[in-house]
Parts: sequence; C-alpha cells; structure tokens
Amino acid sequence: MRIGVLGAGNMADALATQWARKGHEVTIGARTPEKAAVLAGRIGHGARSGGLREAAESGEVVLLAVWYEGIEEALGRAGAADGALEGRVLIDCVNATSPPAFTLKTGGGPSVAQRVAALAPGARVVKAFNLCHESVWRLTPPAFGGRPLGVPLCADDADALATVERLVTEMGCEPLHGGGLERAGLLEATAAFALGVYFGGARPGDPRAMFPPFEIATGGIGPVATESV
Repeated sequence: MRIGVLGAGNMADALATQWARKGHEVTIGARTPEKAAVLAGRIGHGARSGGLREAAESGEVVLLAVWYEGIEEALGRAGAADGALEGRVLIDCVNATSPPAFTLKTGGGPSVAQRVAALAPGARVVKAFNLCHESVWRLTPPAFGGRPLGVPLCADDADALATVERLVTEMGCEPLHGGGLERAGLLEATAAFALGVYFGGARPGDPRAMFPPFEIATGGIGPVATESV
C-alpha cells in the first residue's frame, strides 16, 4: 500500500515506522523538506521524503499528523482545495486539546475530523489513532495484559474504513467501530476527557478503571442491548 504522511513529528514517526516495517511504501511530507528527509532516513525500509503535496499525491492512504493549529496550512500546502486528496483515504489522528485543563479547542463547533473533511473535499476521512500517546504506537505490538489494544475508528466510507482496519490489524491492534464521521467529535472528546483524568486532576488516575469487563458492562446480553441505563 502507498502511504503519504503529512507531518514529520512524533506521531508521524511512530505510525509511519510501523507501516514501513510491514512493507508499505511510505512518503513523508513536511513544510521543511529537510525535516521530512531526516524522518524518512530514520524510518528506513524504503521510506521517501518530499513536500506536503508530493506526500499527498503519492498515497492511496494519507495520514494527517500535525498540530491542530496547523491543519489548514498542511492541507492547503498538500493541495487539498485543488483536489489532490480527492478519493484518497485520509486518516485524521489530530486532537484539539491543551494542558492543563485538556478542554476541546473545537468547543461547540465542528469536530477536527469534520473540519478536515471540509478542507479536503472528496477525501474519505477516517478518524483513528487519536486516543494514545505516540509511544504506544511504537510498541510491537501494542498489547496489554495479553489483549491487543483497541483502536476506535469513525468513518462514513465503508471501503476507507476497511483499509484503515487493515493497517490497525497489521500493527497487532483490534479495530473498534465507532460509527460515522459525525461521531468523531465524541472520540475527540474521549481523548480530552482521558487526558484530563491521566494528567489534569489533583489525583491523577487510570481511565481504564471506569469500564467494567464487556460481559458485565452489557448486562450479559452483548452488543444488542438497547435499554438505557
């Protein structure tokens, strides 16, 4: 699979390295071509580098891995408004939170994913990989207590969803369907809430402790449960 990466930071490094090791053709693009070249060299496995537009046009799949404030510039330089991303699977792993409160910068407006979709007309946007620190994505595999890490995905396009599911599975993780792109804001809010529990409170805690095992959480009747609680 050909994968273009918009960004040369830690998330781009972690995810692109995993995919390059699996034999995918990775092209790193950044505002500064020198930074892209350094990252591509560090990744190895045939990874190439170039500008943002070159990375966008090189991939069947494109990962957007920049700071929230840099979304518009990155997509603009990638040629999104000119159709450079039309038809491509565009993975959005961006969060719009900041310490110490870890509130959503998007407020009551569109989610990051919806904003990305608006800035990249025709792209098939999938929200994914936004719940974990980049160090988690460097693990081989990301598994804890003998269980693979679950990766929630939100998307409207079934084929795009299947493509990202494949990338998730190849990393040793388990894809979790989170619904359509309109639910991506809930996933982004989940990241903000979890970060607040991890780091923002007077007594930091483990968000995993909020959730009982699946069999108990569903009342023993599985995913068909419909009654409110």
